[in-house]
Amino acid sequence: MAHLRVDFRSEVMDMNTSMTVILPEQKKLDDTKVVYLLHGLADNCTGWSRYTCVERYAREKDVALVIPEVQRSFYADMVYGLDYFSFINDELHKTCQNFFGFSDKRENRYVMGLSMGGYGALKCALTSPSEYNGCAAFSSVADIEKTVFSSNDGRKKEFEAIFGSSIPKSSNLFELLETAEDIPPVFLSCGEEDPRIVHSEEMYNALKAKGVSVTYTHWSGEHNWVFWDAAVKKAFDYFFEG
Repeated sequence: MAHLRVDFRSEVMDMNTSMTVILPEQKKLDDTKVVYLLHGLADNCTGWSRYTCVERYAREKDVALVIPEVQRSFYADMVYGLDYFSFINDELHKTCQNFFGFSDKRENRYVMGLSMGGYGALKCALTSPSEYNGCAAFSSVADIEKTVFSSNDGRKKEFEAIFGSSIPKSSNLFELLETAEDIPPVFLSCGEEDPRIVHSEEMYNALKAKGVSVTYTHWSGEHNWVFWDAAVKKAFDYFFEG
């Protein structure tokens, strides 16, 4: 696999940013399945490749990975900040098509993420369901209302800069789910010792009630890279088996 650190300019955010890209080497990329793999709150675009075996899993499944940088944005078009969601959900796909020749077909595009990135992956799939063939969320912060309400004063100020004084419908996953149609298959997982397991259970029940094809796996584990390494392998096996 080719392992690239790409520094480039985002026109949407009007600034330079980065992404880690992992590519199959022995094939054309115009029909390659691409996973947009989203990082968590305290991480950046290098974490997935530094702390898990995701490159090896991608090699085994012959898929490409794009791991973009979004800081602590919660994958939002921020009230006081930059338009990170528009960058991830709209601009990034076109940029990668231009850079690497990826297909623009839904059947070749997947979005996955951990914690904050699990929220971001679900937000992408529920906002633009026709753009993704599958979504996986690991230990996701799915209930953003509950997260903001239970946060400390310092974190609440950060959330207010991101979302404003209240969470808009466009950032509330459960409200997005109410109106979304043609939602792609969803794979959820969370560690049983992770307090965020409540989020995964609520999202699983809501997706199931909507009639979405959803798989929910859980086992003994915490909110850490040991769990996420196992979770992303399970997600790759689920979506790319055979």
